Amino acid sequence: MTTAKDMKEIKTVAPTTFELPVYSMEGKKVSTAILPEAIFNAPWKTDLVHQVTTAMQANLRQNRAHTKDRAEVSGGGRKPWKQKGTGQARHSSTRSPIWRHGGVTFGPRNERDYSEKINKKMRMGALLSVLSHKAKDGEIILVDSFGFTAPKTALAKTALGKLAVGAGAEALVTKKKNAALLALAAYDENTIKSFANFGNLTTEEARNLNPLSIMSCKYLIIEKPVETFAALATRLGKNT
Repeated sequence: MTTAKDMKEIKTVAPTTFELPVYSMEGKKVSTAILPEAIFNAPWKTDLVHQVTTAMQANLRQNRAHTKDRAEVSGGGRKPWKQKGTGQARHSSTRSPIWRHGGVTFGPRNERDYSEKINKKMRMGALLSVLSHKAKDGEIILVDSFGFTAPKTALAKTALGKLAVGAGAEALVTKKKNAALLALAAYDENTIKSFANFGNLTTEEARNLNPLSIMSCKYLIIEKPVETFAALATRLGKNT
């Protein structure tokens, strides 16, 4: 959702290009950056995004439900009673599915594979569509650098609070889950560890961004925009 403050900060440079403010750790505007049209100007494709995200969820699914059939349960080594003369129904084994503690018929098995194939063009197309949708909704926040010299959760909490005030994104501190996804240009151990204890924020390298992780969070925070845009362009095969 685009707030009034977001609309003031977003300046339309071209009909399909946005110029966004870049904030510091103190939540102050230090510069501006133009979102590359090659990455943030894709049309919204509902069906494609739905197909890719549901397939990714299926690929993450762990099949643990498992029942034993009559060949796997214990017992039933001998015939419970003779075939005829007892007046009871004929049975050959206590492992039969109609017996208590017997095998299960048509129960869930852990051999089932829920994974689905996702073509590269589909994955890239969905990623471009989701990034463009976030940009148009004003849910992208640019940060010049967090610059943690050592892993410090307290400093990260302070920085996130100031960024929420400066960018007008109160959900960064009020939303308990999935408030933001922090995209890093490259692996940064100090930044990742500083935000590791946050339940509402996750960190990810730009080269590993995917539609599911972006759609799962309210805001997309991009650190070091120039380097991150370059990393995204390299992955997507786009010229910025």
